[in-house]
Amino acid sequence: MRRHILIPSDFSENAWSAALYAIKLYANQPCTFYFLHAWTFVNTGDRTYISPSYIDKLKDTSRGQLKALNERAKSESTNTEHKFKTIFSADSFIDSILFAIGKQKIDLVVMGTKGATGAKEFLLGSNSVTVIKKIKVCPVMLVPDNYAFEIPTQIAFPTDFNRLYGEELLAIKKLAALHNSKLNILHINGMDTLSDAQRNNFDILKEYLKNELHTFYWKSDYSKKAQAIKDFIEENKINILTMINYEHSFIEDLIKEPIINKMGFHSEIPFMVIPRIER
Repeated sequence: MRRHILIPSDFSENAWSAALYAIKLYANQPCTFYFLHAWTFVNTGDRTYISPSYIDKLKDTSRGQLKALNERAKSESTNTEHKFKTIFSADSFIDSILFAIGKQKIDLVVMGTKGATGAKEFLLGSNSVTVIKKIKVCPVMLVPDNYAFEIPTQIAFPTDFNRLYGEELLAIKKLAALHNSKLNILHINGMDTLSDAQRNNFDILKEYLKNELHTFYWKSDYSKKAQAIKDFIEENKINILTMINYEHSFIEDLIKEPIINKMGFHSEIPFMVIPRIER
């Protein structure tokens, strides 16, 4: 089945890193990659009057950059089943993404994040946090700046077992199927602390994953979920972190923490956010 991948780009090397990651992640799959540029005008000079011809020239420059990006991506692909297309938009960043998702039946949005060198936290940045909050019709994968692709043999999925998972898990199963990855399900507490409802959800999830390569893990004695997840990633050599963006979920808790709400969520590996599917 052909996948449709949307890659927003501002033509930075950061955005290119995300594009390259997407191409390699889906190296063996028939895919159509859509490069989206949401054009905005920024007056960097002292111009008080901006002529239409001046605006048109700037747009033409961006269209040329978009075409060059498309050609660069084609040269990186070794799969004849890969197709590359461009989308130039003058709408807002989020509106452009939402429109493209609907029109092109996008399966996944892949975009780069930019961190702060030497900082304790790797910062997603305002665009990435906005995308997590606003894009609720399609999974989004956030790729750290300059992240070198490695085959994702280990995928992490933190869960609190507070709700039944259904179609949302399909995105994770499809991701794991790309490279026969192992699913590592993490609960930040002990098994003996589960309520009856949580235990029931745990049993259902275990049954749902019975034909998948997977392991359940339990981590206690953590007051901060972000630190527990970080340690888990390091200890288990996790290649991709996945979460489902439910109301009152891990993600919502994380981005409410003071430093995270201000600056972004800490992740040094690709981070796939799956929106809640309404039932």
